[in-house]
Amino acid sequence: MNMNEKNKIKNCRIEPKLKLINMDSVEVEQVEWLLYPFIPYGKVTIIQGDPGEGKTTMVLQIIAKLTRGEPILPVTDTTKEKRSDEVGSENEDLDAKDNIQEQSSMSPVNVIYQTAEDGLGDTIKPRLLAAGADCSRVLVIDDSDQPLTMADARLEEAIVQTKAKMVVLDPIQGFLGAEVDMHRANEIRPLMKRIAVLSEKYHCAVILIGHMNKNSNGKSSYRGLGSIDFQAAARSVLIVGRVKDEPEVRVVCHTKSSLAPEGTSIAFRLDKNNGFEWIGEYDISADELLNGDGRGQKGRKAKEFLLEILANGGMTQKKIAEEAEARGIKSKTLWNAKRELEIDSVKRGNQWYWMLPE
Repeated sequence: MNMNEKNKIKNCRIEPKLKLINMDSVEVEQVEWLLYPFIPYGKVTIIQGDPGEGKTTMVLQIIAKLTRGEPILPVTDTTKEKRSDEVGSENEDLDAKDNIQEQSSMSPVNVIYQTAEDGLGDTIKPRLLAAGADCSRVLVIDDSDQPLTMADARLEEAIVQTKAKMVVLDPIQGFLGAEVDMHRANEIRPLMKRIAVLSEKYHCAVILIGHMNKNSNGKSSYRGLGSIDFQAAARSVLIVGRVKDEPEVRVVCHTKSSLAPEGTSIAFRLDKNNGFEWIGEYDISADELLNGDGRGQKGRKAKEFLLEILANGGMTQKKIAEEAEARGIKSKTLWNAKRELEIDSVKRGNQWYWMLPE
Protein backbone atom coordinates (compact mmCIF):
# COMPACT_ATOMS: atom_id res chain seq x y z
CA MET A 1 0.00 0.00 0.00
CA ASN A 2 1.50 3.29 -1.11
CA MET A 3 1.51 6.55 0.85
CA ASN A 4 -1.42 8.05 -1.06
CA GLU A 5 -3.64 5.08 -0.27
CA LYS A 6 -2.67 5.29 3.42
CA ASN A 7 -3.57 8.99 3.51
CA LYS A 8 -6.94 8.29 1.87
CA ILE A 9 -7.75 5.69 4.52
CA LYS A 10 -6.56 8.00 7.29
CA ASN A 11 -8.68 10.89 6.04
CA CYS A 12 -11.73 8.77 5.37
CA ARG A 13 -14.61 9.80 7.62
CA ILE A 14 -15.96 7.05 9.83
CA GLU A 15 -19.74 7.24 9.67
CA PRO A 16 -21.49 6.49 13.00
CA LYS A 17 -23.90 3.59 13.18
CA LEU A 18 -27.56 4.50 13.22
CA LYS A 19 -29.21 4.29 16.65
CA LEU A 20 -32.91 4.97 17.15
CA ILE A 21 -34.68 5.79 20.39
CA ASN A 22 -38.31 4.75 20.60
CA MET A 23 -40.18 7.35 22.65
CA ASP A 24 -42.38 4.62 24.06
CA SER A 25 -39.36 3.36 26.01
CA VAL A 26 -38.45 6.78 27.42
CA GLU A 27 -39.42 7.21 31.08
CA VAL A 28 -41.06 10.46 32.13
CA GLU A 29 -38.92 12.43 34.59
CA GLN A 30 -40.01 15.20 36.93
CA VAL A 31 -37.92 18.36 36.95
CA GLU A 32 -36.45 19.12 40.37
CA TRP A 33 -35.78 22.68 41.39
CA LEU A 34 -33.13 24.49 43.33
CA LEU A 35 -35.40 27.56 43.17
CA TYR A 36 -38.75 27.23 41.37
CA PRO A 37 -39.25 28.36 38.63
CA PHE A 38 -35.91 30.09 38.19
CA ILE A 39 -33.12 27.55 38.75
CA PRO A 40 -33.63 23.86 37.89
CA TYR A 41 -31.36 21.03 38.97
CA GLY A 42 -29.63 19.14 36.16
CA LYS A 43 -29.88 22.08 33.75
CA VAL A 44 -28.05 25.28 32.77
CA THR A 45 -29.28 28.67 33.98
CA ILE A 46 -27.88 31.98 32.74
CA ILE A 47 -27.97 35.08 34.94
CA GLN A 48 -26.99 38.24 33.10
CA GLY A 49 -26.98 41.98 33.55
CA ASP A 50 -24.84 45.09 33.28
CA PRO A 51 -21.68 45.32 35.42
CA GLY A 52 -22.31 46.45 38.99
CA GLU A 53 -26.00 45.49 39.08
CA GLY A 54 -25.61 42.87 41.81
CA LYS A 55 -25.53 39.60 39.87
CA THR A 56 -22.57 38.13 41.75
CA THR A 57 -23.78 39.42 45.12
CA MET A 58 -27.17 37.78 44.56
CA VAL A 59 -25.60 34.46 43.55
CA LEU A 60 -23.32 34.51 46.60
CA GLN A 61 -26.41 35.03 48.76
CA ILE A 62 -27.97 31.95 47.15
CA ILE A 63 -24.76 30.00 47.74
CA ALA A 64 -24.76 31.01 51.41
CA LYS A 65 -28.29 29.67 51.90
CA LEU A 66 -27.47 26.40 50.13
CA THR A 67 -24.41 25.78 52.29
CA ARG A 68 -26.56 26.28 55.40
CA GLY A 69 -29.50 24.24 54.16
CA GLU A 70 -31.79 27.26 54.49
CA PRO A 71 -34.59 28.53 52.18
CA ILE A 72 -33.23 30.91 49.55
CA LEU A 73 -36.21 33.27 49.67
CA PRO A 74 -37.65 34.29 53.04
CA VAL A 75 -41.19 33.25 53.93
CA THR A 76 -42.37 36.33 55.77
CA ASP A 77 -45.47 37.01 57.85
CA THR A 78 -46.70 39.18 54.97
CA THR A 79 -46.42 36.24 52.58
CA LYS A 80 -48.37 34.02 54.97
CA GLU A 81 -51.02 36.70 55.41
CA LYS A 82 -51.30 37.10 51.66
CA ARG A 83 -51.77 33.39 51.16
CA SER A 84 -54.23 33.02 54.01
CA ASP A 85 -56.41 35.87 52.87
CA GLU A 86 -56.59 34.83 49.23
CA VAL A 87 -57.19 31.11 49.64
CA GLY A 88 -60.56 30.32 48.15
CA SER A 89 -60.97 33.81 46.69
CA GLU A 90 -61.36 34.62 43.03
CA ASN A 91 -57.69 35.61 42.86
CA GLU A 92 -55.80 32.35 42.43
CA ASP A 93 -52.41 33.83 41.58
CA LEU A 94 -50.87 32.41 44.73
CA ASP A 95 -50.54 28.76 43.92
CA ALA A 96 -47.64 26.35 43.53
CA LYS A 97 -46.42 28.32 40.54
CA ASP A 98 -45.79 31.53 42.49
CA ASN A 99 -42.26 32.84 42.73
CA ILE A 100 -42.32 33.38 46.46
CA GLN A 101 -43.36 30.08 47.88
CA GLU A 102 -42.69 28.12 51.00
CA GLN A 103 -39.58 26.12 50.25
CA SER A 104 -39.04 22.68 51.70
CA SER A 105 -36.12 22.25 54.05
CA MET A 106 -32.98 20.72 52.61
CA SER A 107 -29.62 19.56 53.85
CA PRO A 108 -26.54 21.76 53.41
CA VAL A 109 -24.80 21.14 50.08
CA ASN A 110 -21.43 21.80 48.46
CA VAL A 111 -21.04 24.44 45.76
CA ILE A 112 -18.28 25.04 43.20
CA TYR A 113 -17.75 28.73 42.50
CA GLN A 114 -15.30 29.89 39.83
CA THR A 115 -14.56 33.55 39.25
CA ALA A 116 -12.38 35.06 36.55
CA GLU A 117 -12.81 38.65 37.75
CA ASP A 118 -12.81 38.98 41.55
CA GLY A 119 -10.16 38.12 44.13
CA LEU A 120 -10.99 35.22 46.42
CA GLY A 121 -9.50 36.75 49.55
CA ASP A 122 -10.40 40.41 49.20
CA THR A 123 -13.81 40.15 47.51
CA ILE A 124 -15.45 36.72 47.36
CA LYS A 125 -14.79 35.41 50.87
CA PRO A 126 -15.80 38.67 52.60
CA ARG A 127 -19.07 38.60 50.67
CA LEU A 128 -19.66 34.95 51.55
CA LEU A 129 -19.00 35.64 55.22
CA ALA A 130 -21.32 38.66 55.14
CA ALA A 131 -24.01 36.43 53.65
CA GLY A 132 -23.53 33.84 56.41
CA ALA A 133 -22.13 31.08 54.19
CA ASP A 134 -20.47 27.93 55.47
CA CYS A 135 -17.24 28.52 53.56
CA SER A 136 -16.10 24.92 54.12
CA ARG A 137 -18.77 23.95 51.58
CA VAL A 138 -17.68 26.43 48.90
CA LEU A 139 -14.99 24.94 46.66
CA VAL A 140 -12.83 26.59 44.01
CA ILE A 141 -10.80 24.79 41.36
CA ASP A 142 -7.24 26.13 41.54
CA ASP A 143 -6.49 27.15 37.96
CA SER A 144 -3.42 29.24 38.70
CA ASP A 145 -1.24 26.88 36.62
CA GLN A 146 -3.68 26.57 33.72
CA PRO A 147 -6.86 28.62 33.19
CA LEU A 148 -10.09 26.62 33.58
CA THR A 149 -12.44 26.38 30.60
CA MET A 150 -15.91 24.95 30.08
CA ALA A 151 -14.30 22.07 28.17
CA ASP A 152 -11.84 21.30 30.97
CA ALA A 153 -11.84 17.76 32.40
CA ARG A 154 -11.14 19.21 35.87
CA LEU A 155 -14.67 20.56 35.99
CA GLU A 156 -16.19 17.08 35.90
CA GLU A 157 -13.55 15.74 38.29
CA ALA A 158 -14.42 18.48 40.78
CA ILE A 159 -18.16 17.76 40.59
CA VAL A 160 -17.51 14.06 41.22
CA GLN A 161 -15.08 14.69 44.08
CA THR A 162 -17.15 17.35 45.88
CA LYS A 163 -20.64 16.07 45.00
CA ALA A 164 -21.53 19.72 44.37
CA LYS A 165 -25.19 20.50 43.77
CA MET A 166 -24.46 23.84 42.13
CA VAL A 167 -21.63 25.05 39.87
CA VAL A 168 -21.15 28.74 39.11
CA LEU A 169 -18.93 30.17 36.36
CA ASP A 170 -18.57 33.94 36.75
CA PRO A 171 -18.48 35.32 34.09
CA ILE A 172 -19.16 33.02 31.11
CA GLN A 173 -16.63 34.91 29.00
CA GLY A 174 -13.81 34.01 31.36
CA PHE A 175 -14.20 30.26 30.82
CA LEU A 176 -14.55 29.87 27.06
CA GLY A 177 -10.87 29.42 26.29
CA ALA A 178 -8.50 31.70 24.40
CA GLU A 179 -9.25 30.13 21.01
CA VAL A 180 -13.06 30.36 21.22
CA ASP A 181 -14.92 33.22 19.52
CA MET A 182 -18.00 33.85 21.65
CA HIS A 183 -19.84 35.30 18.63
CA ARG A 184 -19.58 32.11 16.57
CA ALA A 185 -22.44 29.67 17.07
CA ASN A 186 -20.43 26.69 15.83
CA GLU A 187 -17.84 27.31 18.54
CA ILE A 188 -20.30 28.04 21.37
CA ARG A 189 -22.67 25.12 20.80
CA PRO A 190 -20.18 22.34 21.65
CA LEU A 191 -19.19 24.10 24.89
CA MET A 192 -22.80 24.64 25.95
CA LYS A 193 -23.62 21.06 25.03
CA ARG A 194 -20.79 19.77 27.20
CA ILE A 195 -21.78 21.87 30.21
CA ALA A 196 -25.42 20.81 29.80
CA VAL A 197 -24.43 17.13 29.71
CA LEU A 198 -22.37 17.53 32.90
CA SER A 199 -25.26 19.26 34.63
CA GLU A 200 -27.72 16.52 33.72
CA LYS A 201 -25.28 13.66 34.39
CA TYR A 202 -24.59 14.77 37.98
CA HIS A 203 -27.97 16.42 38.64
CA CYS A 204 -26.38 19.71 39.64
CA ALA A 205 -27.53 23.21 38.76
CA VAL A 206 -25.05 25.05 36.55
CA ILE A 207 -25.22 28.84 36.66
CA LEU A 208 -23.41 30.93 34.06
CA ILE A 209 -23.14 34.62 34.90
CA GLY A 210 -22.82 36.96 31.94
CA HIS A 211 -22.63 40.64 31.07
CA MET A 212 -25.03 42.45 28.75
CA ASN A 213 -24.10 44.19 25.52
CA LYS A 214 -24.55 47.95 25.04
CA ASN A 215 -27.59 47.77 22.77
CA SER A 216 -29.82 49.86 25.02
CA ASN A 217 -32.76 49.66 22.62
CA GLY A 218 -32.54 45.94 22.01
CA LYS A 219 -35.01 43.30 23.12
CA SER A 220 -33.94 41.63 26.38
CA SER A 221 -33.27 38.26 24.74
CA TYR A 222 -30.69 39.87 22.44
CA ARG A 223 -28.83 41.91 25.09
CA GLY A 224 -26.55 39.06 26.17
CA LEU A 225 -22.93 39.22 25.02
CA GLY A 226 -21.91 36.85 22.25
CA SER A 227 -23.86 34.27 20.29
CA ILE A 228 -27.59 33.83 20.92
CA ASP A 229 -26.73 30.15 21.27
CA PHE A 230 -25.75 30.80 24.90
CA GLN A 231 -29.37 31.55 25.72
CA ALA A 232 -30.70 28.93 23.32
CA ALA A 233 -28.86 26.18 25.18
CA ALA A 234 -29.88 27.37 28.67
CA ARG A 235 -33.20 26.17 30.11
CA SER A 236 -33.66 29.30 32.20
CA VAL A 237 -32.41 32.84 31.60
CA LEU A 238 -32.61 35.61 34.20
CA ILE A 239 -31.78 39.31 33.93
CA VAL A 240 -30.71 41.42 36.90
CA GLY A 241 -31.11 45.17 36.62
CA ARG A 242 -31.40 48.35 38.63
CA VAL A 243 -34.69 50.24 38.87
CA LYS A 244 -34.20 53.71 37.40
CA ASP A 245 -36.10 55.66 40.07
CA GLU A 246 -34.93 53.47 42.95
CA PRO A 247 -31.17 52.87 42.51
CA GLU A 248 -30.86 50.68 45.61
CA VAL A 249 -33.49 48.28 44.26
CA ARG A 250 -32.44 45.54 41.82
CA VAL A 251 -34.88 43.24 40.06
CA VAL A 252 -34.54 39.68 38.79
CA CYS A 253 -36.65 39.12 35.66
CA HIS A 254 -37.30 35.84 33.88
CA THR A 255 -36.70 36.13 30.12
CA LYS A 256 -36.69 32.44 29.25
CA SER A 257 -38.19 29.44 31.00
CA SER A 258 -38.30 26.14 29.12
CA LEU A 259 -39.37 23.93 32.03
CA ALA A 260 -42.04 25.97 33.83
CA PRO A 261 -44.12 29.11 33.36
CA GLU A 262 -42.00 32.25 33.59
CA GLY A 263 -41.67 33.44 37.16
CA THR A 264 -42.86 36.80 38.43
CA SER A 265 -40.06 39.34 38.80
CA ILE A 266 -38.44 39.42 42.25
CA ALA A 267 -36.57 42.36 43.76
CA PHE A 268 -33.80 42.78 46.29
CA ARG A 269 -32.33 45.83 47.95
CA LEU A 270 -28.60 46.43 47.94
CA ASP A 271 -27.13 49.36 49.85
CA LYS A 272 -24.01 50.19 51.83
CA ASN A 273 -25.74 50.44 55.20
CA ASN A 274 -28.01 47.39 55.25
CA GLY A 275 -26.33 45.16 52.67
CA PHE A 276 -28.49 42.63 50.82
CA GLU A 277 -32.21 42.15 51.47
CA TRP A 278 -34.89 40.35 49.46
CA ILE A 279 -37.92 42.62 48.91
CA GLY A 280 -40.39 40.34 47.12
CA GLU A 281 -42.40 40.34 43.91
CA TYR A 282 -42.02 43.36 41.68
CA ASP A 283 -44.27 44.64 38.91
CA ILE A 284 -41.86 45.20 36.03
CA SER A 285 -40.92 43.31 32.87
CA ALA A 286 -37.39 42.63 31.64
CA ASP A 287 -37.77 45.03 28.72
CA GLU A 288 -39.13 47.77 31.00
CA LEU A 289 -36.23 47.21 33.37
CA LEU A 290 -33.59 47.41 30.65
CA ASN A 291 -35.17 50.35 28.86
CA GLY A 292 -35.48 52.38 32.06
CA ASP A 293 -39.29 52.39 31.94
CA GLY A 294 -39.52 52.50 35.70
CA ARG A 295 -41.95 50.88 37.91
CA GLY A 296 -41.58 54.03 39.99
CA GLN A 297 -44.75 55.61 38.58
CA LYS A 298 -46.73 52.45 39.26
CA GLY A 299 -45.40 52.33 42.80
CA ARG A 300 -46.21 55.97 43.48
CA LYS A 301 -49.72 55.48 42.12
CA ALA A 302 -50.25 52.48 44.42
CA LYS A 303 -48.95 54.34 47.48
CA GLU A 304 -51.14 57.35 46.77
CA PHE A 305 -54.12 55.01 46.40
CA LEU A 306 -53.47 53.33 49.76
CA LEU A 307 -53.01 56.64 51.58
CA GLU A 308 -56.28 57.84 50.11
CA ILE A 309 -58.39 54.75 50.72
CA LEU A 310 -57.14 54.24 54.29
CA ALA A 311 -57.26 57.91 55.30
CA ASN A 312 -60.52 57.43 57.26
CA GLY A 313 -59.60 54.13 58.91
CA GLY A 314 -58.98 50.45 58.27
CA MET A 315 -60.50 48.40 55.45
CA THR A 316 -60.55 44.74 54.50
CA GLN A 317 -57.72 43.57 52.27
CA LYS A 318 -60.28 42.04 49.91
CA LYS A 319 -62.09 45.35 49.44
CA ILE A 320 -58.79 47.18 48.92
CA ALA A 321 -57.66 44.63 46.34
CA GLU A 322 -60.93 44.94 44.42
CA GLU A 323 -60.70 48.73 44.34
CA ALA A 324 -57.03 48.58 43.32
CA GLU A 325 -57.84 46.24 40.45
CA ALA A 326 -60.57 48.61 39.30
CA ARG A 327 -57.96 51.37 39.14
CA GLY A 328 -55.51 49.24 37.18
CA ILE A 329 -53.11 48.57 40.06
CA LYS A 330 -51.66 45.06 40.00
CA SER A 331 -51.58 42.88 43.09
CA LYS A 332 -47.77 42.76 43.26
CA THR A 333 -47.53 46.55 43.04
CA LEU A 334 -50.16 46.92 45.74
CA TRP A 335 -48.33 44.61 48.13
CA ASN A 336 -45.00 46.33 47.49
CA ALA A 337 -46.62 49.69 48.25
CA LYS A 338 -48.10 48.26 51.46
CA ARG A 339 -44.68 47.07 52.54
CA GLU A 340 -42.99 50.37 51.76
CA LEU A 341 -45.65 52.37 53.63
CA GLU A 342 -45.39 49.92 56.56
CA ILE A 343 -49.17 49.52 56.61
CA ASP A 344 -50.38 47.42 59.54
CA SER A 345 -52.37 44.21 59.09
CA VAL A 346 -54.82 42.85 61.64
CA LYS A 347 -56.80 39.64 61.25
CA ARG A 348 -60.40 39.79 62.45
CA GLY A 349 -62.29 36.58 62.04
CA ASN A 350 -61.46 35.21 58.60
CA GLN A 351 -60.41 38.52 57.05
CA TRP A 352 -57.35 40.75 57.09
CA TYR A 353 -57.77 44.47 57.68
CA TRP A 354 -55.22 47.06 56.58
CA MET A 355 -54.69 50.34 58.37
CA LEU A 356 -52.18 53.16 58.28
CA PRO A 357 -49.54 53.12 61.03
CA GLU A 358 -50.21 55.48 63.90
